Amino acid sequence: MTEYAVLLTADENLWENASDEDKVAMFGRHEEFSRLLAERGHTVTAGAELTHSRQAKFIRRGADDAITVTDGPFAESVEQLGGFYSVQSDDLDDLLEICSVLADGTTTVEVRPAVDHSAAS
Repeated sequence: MTEYAVLLTADENLWENASDEDKVAMFGRHEEFSRLLAERGHTVTAGAELTHSRQAKFIRRGADDAITVTDGPFAESVEQLGGFYSVQSDDLDDLLEICSVLADGTTTVEVRPAVDHSAAS
């Protein structure tokens, strides 16, 4: 099985300002996503909703080897990573089809295989 990161990117302010009805609809899409994954033999191994990027901290090492910690967001972009799932699957095409449930017009879904370091041993 291959491990895939399912990354969810959107405008964080849309979520903060969403009505309760809109939030219920979004949670419903996640429930449908989870149901379809289980029904079709994919396995969620991890996942989380992330806080607003303004709560992020970024650690950098400079050329002089000094460490600098700065507040987020790092990227000056309207869209930020808002959450992720880690999914094991043998069928990428089916996984992509299921992930389309989460692409609601405001959320972009990126599916990327994780590097399998055990194969290099």
